[in-house]
Amino acid sequence: MTDKLTTGEGQAWADNNHSLTAGERGPVLLQDYQLLEKLAHFNRERIPERVVHAKGAGAKGVFKLTHDMKAYTKADLFNGVGKETPILLRFSQVAGESGYPDTIRDVRGFALKFYTQVGNYDIVGNNTPVFFVNDPLKFPDFIHSQKRDPRTHRRDNNMQWDFWAHSPESTHQVTYLMGDRGNPASYRTMNGYGSHTFKWVNAQGEAYWVKYHFISQQGVQNMTDEVAAKIAGTDTDYLQNDLFSAIETGNFPKWTVYVQILPYQEGLDYKYDIFDVTKVVSHHDYPLIEVGEFTLNENPENYFTDVEEAAFSPANFVPGIEASPDKLLQGRLFGYKDAERYRLGANYEQLPVNRPLNPVHNYARDGFMAAKQDRSVNYEPNSHGGPEEDHSARIHQDAVNGKIGNYKPYDEDNFSAAGRLYRVMSEDERTRLVTTIVNNLKQVTSQEVRVLAAHNFYKADPEYGSRVAEQLGLRIEDVKAGKAEA
Repeated sequence: MTDKLTTGEGQAWADNNHSLTAGERGPVLLQDYQLLEKLAHFNRERIPERVVHAKGAGAKGVFKLTHDMKAYTKADLFNGVGKETPILLRFSQVAGESGYPDTIRDVRGFALKFYTQVGNYDIVGNNTPVFFVNDPLKFPDFIHSQKRDPRTHRRDNNMQWDFWAHSPESTHQVTYLMGDRGNPASYRTMNGYGSHTFKWVNAQGEAYWVKYHFISQQGVQNMTDEVAAKIAGTDTDYLQNDLFSAIETGNFPKWTVYVQILPYQEGLDYKYDIFDVTKVVSHHDYPLIEVGEFTLNENPENYFTDVEEAAFSPANFVPGIEASPDKLLQGRLFGYKDAERYRLGANYEQLPVNRPLNPVHNYARDGFMAAKQDRSVNYEPNSHGGPEEDHSARIHQDAVNGKIGNYKPYDEDNFSAAGRLYRVMSEDERTRLVTTIVNNLKQVTSQEVRVLAAHNFYKADPEYGSRVAEQLGLRIEDVKAGKAEA
């Protein structure tokens, strides 16, 4: 039996095709509340898109623990071999709007939500192990440079290269982005990274530093700029469609979860700053340790409720996992939740996709879109048996002290990591990297920006910068100095 049409209030709806009018050719009547309701709802169907990572695709799946990590963390999802945890994974593009072609070269978001038995745990990373900036104060400026020119409303290479050239700490990420892995052939065939350093704490109160790596079991495959541009002209949702089709036909993609674990003091004393997201920790010094694997095996039933309304935040920790002093991470702990309160409303955590598996007990009340509230006491302390503090969730204590100031990065080496990345590339990879950079910089009108960008690559590796300079027709003396002669 077919369901009968109703209004949002459950009232019977007789005609959904013809408005009430005063006569056969007369004007529409204000009393047609069904028309008014339909138009009013339609006007409000769009919510603000994400300021960054607006274009994306998601799927559900399961994480299975293959190696017990209780020696390093008391986090429930990482204790007990064979334990399975439901997950949601959202892939995305950083810069473009929600309708932008998803094959254009860009960093790809890799956001995981684990629905654990003790609350939701999010790892909000990318398909790159590093990032462009290491201070949250620079993040809005970086994103502005990737968006549209305020006058022309065009996405403009002049803007992004102007920012990168004047932000030498971005050299490592730019090298990664302009290399082969900067343009994955599909979401299924790219790796993911937690990017930041996080802290694990075990049941004995011992702390370790950890970095996450999600390695595609499908292998890593990339596409050229030429192929990406051709696809963009025929299918702006190519990566999204590829993921959906693979899962729909039972070709479930998998990733192996690895971590690098650094003992607490060793991490503080490491030769590079492990809390600087523009740098990496050497696999030679701290090899990858397998933790488990996850499989994406279910497409969204409704994209809006399952993916668009999904809210990820690096501040969503569970006992046994904590933040590190990484400055950019510290800024994200506030920024992501604040963005969701603006985009989805004060009670976004009550939406089904964001609701944890375990019961929620707190004293927050009311606000926009509040749901499932009861008559329980809404203040503390109280004599009504309200929820009490759980002291087992106390965080590990770090010794933090110093004079307050606007400090430069602790480790001011902006170039050696990019140089090491360049030197591990094959000659073919280096050639493609330089060609991609040169093709981008040829669109930049400022000679100063071209020279400064090449100077940063030269500081990373003289051969690297020299090849860029030569193909751009720049004087090597200017590139070495980082300044073009008048």
